[in-house]
Amino acid sequence: MKKPLLVALLAATLLSSCGKVRESRINPFNWFGKDREEAVEIVIPEDGVIDSRPMVAEVVSLRIDKMPGGAIITATGLARTQGYWDAELVAEYDEKPVDGVLSYQFRTYPPLARLPEGSPRTRELTAAHFVSDQTLEGVRSIVVKGASNQRSSRR
Repeated sequence: MKKPLLVALLAATLLSSCGKVRESRINPFNWFGKDREEAVEIVIPEDGVIDSRPMVAEVVSLRIDKMPGGAIITATGLARTQGYWDAELVAEYDEKPVDGVLSYQFRTYPPLARLPEGSPRTRELTAAHFVSDQTLEGVRSIVVKGASNQRSSRR
């Protein structure tokens, strides 16, 4: 009679802590928080232009998914018109964190012919980039920059 009661109490205690683990820092899905929009600050590196492609007009979302061996950074951007292609997250500072911040520029090629502006849904672009655990060491925040804004996610 005592063993079933003990097992039931132990199971109830473990189940009640499930909600706390979900919101704790030990859960890898909580390592980076929700993204937030910030004003953009473009810094041209000393060694010249990073990439000749223009940046997307606006970064609308940023998501960081923890994976074995690192994380995948996924950003969605809004181009000025339809037809932009080959979207890529281009690392700044040789993908080394500066003051705990890992920065990327959301770059894409413009359309080859003049195209209509279209609805926002038709101008959306998505780019993703894998970052290793070694690169993430010491990183407190990840920033993705567009032409008019930037989004960041903090640990």
